[in-house]
Amino acid sequence: MSRQRYAIADVYPVMEGVETANISDSSTGVTFRCDLGVQGEEFPHFWEHTVGSGHATLALRADWQAQMRRAHDELGFRHVRFHGLLDDDMGTLIDQDDKPLYSFFNADQIFDFLLSIGMRPFVELSFTPTMLSSSGKIVFRYRANVSAPKDYDQWSTLISKLVAHWVDRYGLDEVRQWFFEVWNEPNLEAFGSGKQEDYFKLYAYTARAIKSVDTHLKVGGPATADNAWIDEFIAYCGQNGLPADFVSTHHYPTDAFGQPGDDTEAQLSKSTRSVLREEARTARRQAGDRPLYYTEWCTSSNPRDPMHDEPYAAAFIVKTVMEARGLVQGYSYWTFSDIFEENYFPSLPFHGGFGLMNLHGVAKPAYRAFEMLHGLGTEILSTQGNHPTVDSWCVRDGNSLTVLISNFALPRHPIANETVQIQLENARRPDMVTIRRVDAANANPKALWATMGSPDYLSRAMVEHLHAASAMPKQPQAIAFSDHTLLFDVTVPAQGVAAIRLEFLSIA
Repeated sequence: MSRQRYAIADVYPVMEGVETANISDSSTGVTFRCDLGVQGEEFPHFWEHTVGSGHATLALRADWQAQMRRAHDELGFRHVRFHGLLDDDMGTLIDQDDKPLYSFFNADQIFDFLLSIGMRPFVELSFTPTMLSSSGKIVFRYRANVSAPKDYDQWSTLISKLVAHWVDRYGLDEVRQWFFEVWNEPNLEAFGSGKQEDYFKLYAYTARAIKSVDTHLKVGGPATADNAWIDEFIAYCGQNGLPADFVSTHHYPTDAFGQPGDDTEAQLSKSTRSVLREEARTARRQAGDRPLYYTEWCTSSNPRDPMHDEPYAAAFIVKTVMEARGLVQGYSYWTFSDIFEENYFPSLPFHGGFGLMNLHGVAKPAYRAFEMLHGLGTEILSTQGNHPTVDSWCVRDGNSLTVLISNFALPRHPIANETVQIQLENARRPDMVTIRRVDAANANPKALWATMGSPDYLSRAMVEHLHAASAMPKQPQAIAFSDHTLLFDVTVPAQGVAAIRLEFLSIA
């Protein structure tokens, strides 16, 4: 693609907060153009609707709560979803002298906290209390029982009592804003029988119990792995007069790729660069007019994937979120914290966990990607340009504009550092232009940890150094301006992300 040339005389004088560019005549890797004079499209922050966590009881921990508060304040997350609200360790229903003992105290403690910081639960109704379990089938280190209820009437009683209690405690207007999702990944044998008919029966009893409390409460499913059962779920609900207020499912780029025994890198290498966008498009068609919520997605489904801790995750997140625009109402990243215990509770500071923050609350590159996304406005403009690994978007927020650039490729696919030229037409002179980066040299605390010798345990001073290494400071960005056109070059390293913010404060 051709590029417009600028002589040095065209570079406008230095203003406070803006550096002038020394624009060379050498060719760049790719040029992206955007016309600022054209009306954009609405750009809701759908990815902030919900974020994932691991296990309900973790939400009673002080460090979990501190990290949740920070993720809400800095990243804008509005709901949180986790497994095991009905597990024995929550005490929701236990057998006491052969009689049911209901205790909603622990659940209330969690929900009280969430509401106190401006968040709400995305309530996953799982798993089966031992008192109601039909077998001893368990999953995870915390021994969640995933068998079907042996008595569906007792299950319905549990659900209706629990939901009615929350309505009494928090008020109907509040609970009507929650989401009730039935079970987790019922198409996998790890979480039950893996049979549709068994899940549909559970859904029918659960949905009717919820609606018996109030018909306006929102219930949905099928909460499947890999976008499964959506057509069948909607058809079953329609044929049986059951509510399906929303559709939920999960996807990961490792789903159904590679061969048995492949490691995560091999699985990802056999995936495709925009696979989650294509899967979301299919799910969107299947869901029809119903809201579609992905209640789990991540860079991979491996809880010990080193790339979760590296800049690769940031580049993947930015590209994936931006490509999900217009397809989903919620896009819940799995998970916000490494305070997580499905396999075991780790102590290694960087162990490839799902979290946006590590155990010590150090922000990983993935966290900074969500911070960049949170800083975007709500009007997205059309951008022209194409490159095998580089993508760019322009998002306006009142008198400011953010140009977001990612340079992403799957493992074992070609990628290199790229010089990206941005050309903004019908523009005014900005009063300030800054850039923030995530890449191997920026906002990458794992790299510093490696230079420390990758210690298993951290001193307080080490944690402070890692917090500093995780920072994503603003730096000045040089630009050129002539004839209502802004031009600047940005070098974006492989698996890197850059966000350039232009502030237009002056009228002229």
